[in-house]
Amino acid sequence: MANTPGAKKAVRKIARRTEVNTARRSRVRTYLRKFEEAVASGDAAVAKDAFVKAQSELMRAVTKGVVHKNTGSRKVSRLAAQLKKLSA
Repeated sequence: MANTPGAKKAVRKIARRTEVNTARRSRVRTYLRKFEEAVASGDAAVAKDAFVKAQSELMRAVTKGVVHKNTGSRKVSRLAAQLKKLSA
């Protein structure tokens, strides 16, 4: 268990960061799910709008350090491929 004041403060900071990061990750997953639902519905216009929102949310998670840069880019690339296949 944390004994020193610095260690106790670190525990508090970690708990706060974990809460924030969990919320951000959940937000990203929500937008990804909305995109998947739009693709499943087959409406290209709705899917395009959902793609833009999902992409911006993913890249925001990358800048905040929740998701690695390559992971974010890979996911965006796969979403774009799905969108392209839908509109083709």
